[in-house]
Amino acid sequence: MIIKNGFITDPASGTSRCADILIRDGIIREIAENISAAPDETVIEAGGLTIAPGLIDTHVHFRDPGFTYKETLHTGALAAARGGFTTVVCMANTSPVVDSVPVLQDILTRAGSEKIRICQAGSVSKGLKGEELTDMEAMKAAGACGFTDDGIPLRSAAFLYHAMEEAARLHVPISLHEEDPSFIKNNGINHGPVSEKLGIYGSPAIAEESLVARDCLLALHSGADVVIQHISSARSVELVRIFKEMGAKLHAEATPHHFTLTEDAVLEYGTLAKMNPPLRTEADRQAVIRGLADGTIDIIATDHAPHSAEEKGRSITAAPSGIIGLETSLALGITFLVRPGHLTMQELLKKMTVNPARLYGLPFGEIAEGRSADLVIFDPEEKWTPTEYLSLSSNSPFTGWELYGKVKMTICGGKTAYTDHSFSQI
Repeated sequence: MIIKNGFITDPASGTSRCADILIRDGIIREIAENISAAPDETVIEAGGLTIAPGLIDTHVHFRDPGFTYKETLHTGALAAARGGFTTVVCMANTSPVVDSVPVLQDILTRAGSEKIRICQAGSVSKGLKGEELTDMEAMKAAGACGFTDDGIPLRSAAFLYHAMEEAARLHVPISLHEEDPSFIKNNGINHGPVSEKLGIYGSPAIAEESLVARDCLLALHSGADVVIQHISSARSVELVRIFKEMGAKLHAEATPHHFTLTEDAVLEYGTLAKMNPPLRTEADRQAVIRGLADGTIDIIATDHAPHSAEEKGRSITAAPSGIIGLETSLALGITFLVRPGHLTMQELLKKMTVNPARLYGLPFGEIAEGRSADLVIFDPEEKWTPTEYLSLSSNSPFTGWELYGKVKMTICGGKTAYTDHSFSQI
């Protein structure tokens, strides 16, 4: 396969240039101008398009096993490829929980037949109960890429500190859902003017901030690579900034919905704008954007969380939290971060490729000779409107929005994982 005349943007090296890419046996063999094609070579004409490393999402829920009416490994992989992702990290809150080697191995074995790379995190605690540590060493040896009880906060500081020490010993990241339930009366909606209009209390920012403050301190003392997941509060961003300066090995995720929407979206989109942690104020949204701009927040992750239409059709307090995000993530980043000038394209892609790869020790996230041919080809200027999804679920407030940045093709390991129906340059 040869990809011709594309604008290659590689955030790992910080370089961009027009060139051809020659791919053999799943590996990038040559990057140069005017590479000649063999008679039987597949030639992809990418003139006017951007070629970037395949995107990496460190935070997805494929609901498999246990909740496959919402998503499966297969439908999740299809959605990821359509969004330009070649690698994803699945969370452990399935049923059964990914807290043992057999459950982990079952997922990884089935994931091996998909067209993208599906990594699996193990849970920190058995049964997500926050009481007994899983055998992290055995699970890492069996293929777990990291550990998280995402969806449920770890309440015991002493327990978490021990888990951080173990993660540091094993050289794997530990990712944390930061919401103290003792502050929350109704999850998924920010405590503020909108929740008052709805006649509920909601989830105040201190629920997140209190655990972020505690866990930044634990990270500093433990030396672990600690991920503050789906950060939503201005004070949380500042806490991460301060503790990073002190030397803590902190990594923060921002979701597209937290840098595009505020709590007012709940009034317009109802349960489609309900998620944990909730959408907060415009000041919080702007703080997340500043954190992305100055490097305090180093990863953009979707927290892709599928739910059925029936579930999301319940009342605001009864419906589950979460939205899908894989198929709109890159476009939202281009539309709301790059085009307004908050980030350059290189900076956006760095948070979606090389930074996640380095955190998880993955040999991906860059375009270089000798590296795996994991690539996304997209048009950053093309306008499009999401109307339907390859995900099994469609719970997104972004349906019908006009966005910039259309994925044309996703290539994983030198093989086509997704081709847009309008892309005829092959």
